[in-house]
Order: sequence, then structure tokens, then C-alpha cells
Amino acid sequence: MVRSDRRRDDGKRPKGPMKRSQADDSWPASQKVRKGARPAVDENSEVVKTFRVFQSELDAKHDKHERLVKLSRDVTIESKRTIFLLHRITSEEVKQPLIREAQAKIEAIQSGLLLRIAQELEGEDPFLFQRAVSPGLQEYVEAVLFLGYAAEARLMGLGEVRGQLRFRVPATDGEDSKSKDSSDPTVEGVLPESVDQENLPRTPPMRTLALHLSPTDYVLGMADFTGELMRACINGIGAGDAQTPFALVAFLRQLYDGCRFLGNRPGREFVRKLAVMRQSLAKVESACYMLQVRGSEIPKHMLLDVISSLPNSELGMEDFDT
Repeated sequence: MVRSDRRRDDGKRPKGPMKRSQADDSWPASQKVRKGARPAVDENSEVVKTFRVFQSELDAKHDKHERLVKLSRDVTIESKRTIFLLHRITSEEVKQPLIREAQAKIEAIQSGLLLRIAQELEGEDPFLFQRAVSPGLQEYVEAVLFLGYAAEARLMGLGEVRGQLRFRVPATDGEDSKSKDSSDPTVEGVLPESVDQENLPRTPPMRTLALHLSPTDYVLGMADFTGELMRACINGIGAGDAQTPFALVAFLRQLYDGCRFLGNRPGREFVRKLAVMRQSLAKVESACYMLQVRGSEIPKHMLLDVISSLPNSELGMEDFDT
């Protein structure tokens, strides 16, 4: 009986919030809002004005982020093309022409895409859009380091790479007036009075614009660069070059030892790339072993097939996608 009474009582209880009856509705008609209608917004309100400013700032930030992502993708594409071009170096006859062509591509990337990125980031916090430009900068660092090693057999430092990311651009109006004021007395003191100084051609004042390259992007790009060295080693063996692998293995060991002793490692991405670097070093060491110990047993035209057929278990690690 108790349960049935409860059910009867529960069934009589109104569900949902209590509503005013139609007769007791005392709201004036002007304050009633129809269902689905949006209430009027007072644009003169200080709160509304503040949020309008927030809206414009967020829209500008999102638009700039999308532009930087597109520019970063273009930098990645052009940098990969430069890397593929450098992998075509198989002999001394074609080395210098390909290096000059790769240098021209790098200069085009710098004066075009990277300059536009620097202009977009001018006056901004360099780490605010770090995730948007980091992939492109890492690929660019990889291409520049590969070009530097192919040309001079050395590793370019962070300062040297940063130095290539400093651009000379026309000065703004404020800087233009300052430069004119400072340069006019010099011109008047050198030129004779008979020369019409007003009609002289003036070079536009310039200023320096730098694109920030973080140490993290440099280190991650350098880690990818070791994979390109491994591919160059294998390609050299296929072309019959038996000296390049021994030069590369010592260089790769120095890079790996230096990266392994870094104290503050920049996230799990660096840990993954460090494992890939170890794999690349193991492949080059295996190639050197095949050349030094078993080189007399295997014909030169079969060395590349034998090295490529080595299972990953002999390298001591699983395969990573580089």
C-alpha cells in the first residue's frame, strides 16, 4: 500500500520547473521575448564594446595563424625539393652544379617565404605562433644543414643559421624621417653648393628584420638531418663510393653523442627523433662493417642489396618512420 500511494503521489507531481499561469502573468508585453527570437543588444554598452574588441583580436589572430600554417607548408615543400636535389650528388662532376642550384633554391626560400613569415611575426610574441611555423622551420634547417655538409663537410651552427634569417627591408615612416634627418647634413657637407641636392636620387633607408629560430627547432631539424646523411651514405654505396660511409659514420657518432647528453630535452618529439637518429647511425655502422669486413666477399654491385636486406633485428631496434 505504501508503494502504491507513493506511485500515485509521484504521478501527480508536476515535472519540470514551475511555470506562471496565464492569468497570473504580470510581465509587460514589451519585456516578453518570443521563442527563437534574439534579444536586442545594446551596442553602446561598455561590456559589448569590450567583447567586440576581443572578437576582432581573436579573428585577426586566427587569420594570421592560418596564413602562417600555409607559409610553413610551402617552406616544407620547397625544402624537401632542395634535399631531393642534393641527393642527386653521386660524383664530383655533378657536385658543384647541384650545390649551386641548391643554394639558389635556399636563397629563394629565404627571400620569399621566410621573409613573409618574418613580416607576419613582426611585433608578435615569437612563441605565440610557434606551432604554426615550427614544421617549416625544422625542414628548412634540415635542408640548410644538408647543403652545408654537402658543400663544406661541416655542421652549421645555430648562430650561422640565424644569421641567414636576417633581412634588409625598407624602413617605416618614422624610421625614414629619422634616417633622412641624420643623412642630410652628411650630404650637404660633401657635395658642392652648385649641385642641386633636391634632385639627387636617394637610396631608401633600410632596417633589419629577423626571423626568430628557437634552439628547439634547430635541434629537431638537426636530428632529421642525420636521416638524410644515412640516405646519402646508402646512395653512395650504390654508386660505388666506398669512402663516404667511413667519413659519415664518425660525423654521425659525434652528432648522436652530443644530442644524447642534452640535459633538458625538448619534449617527446625529440626523444622519438633521437631513436631515429640511433637507427640511422646503426645502419651506417652496418654498412661500414659490410664494406670493411665482408667487402672482399661481396661484389660491389651487390653491396647495396645486401645492406638493404639486413633485418631490423640485426640493427638492434625496430623500424621508425622518418
